[in-house]
Amino acid sequence: MLLTHEKWRTFTTRPIPATDSSEVMLALSCDSQEDVDKMNTAAASYGGTADINPKQELGFMYGRAIADLDGHIWELFWMDASQAQQS
Repeated sequence: MLLTHEKWRTFTTRPIPATDSSEVMLALSCDSQEDVDKMNTAAASYGGTADINPKQELGFMYGRAIADLDGHIWELFWMDASQAQQS
């Protein structure tokens, strides 16, 4: 779930860290390289930070990283499982 800070505070009394800190990286598998690019663009258009790390173009895998408004890192990736198994 993506929650507002107000809603998150109904789940815990622990402090919300500063947006310039890193606490987790979440990976989301996409169906295609095009879907990775679309999500990266969408994140940027809604206030996130696109391409906080260099693109990963490994042939069998393609990835881009974004940061959400709270500074969490989301690794968007596509992997061709048949090629990955051969590597």
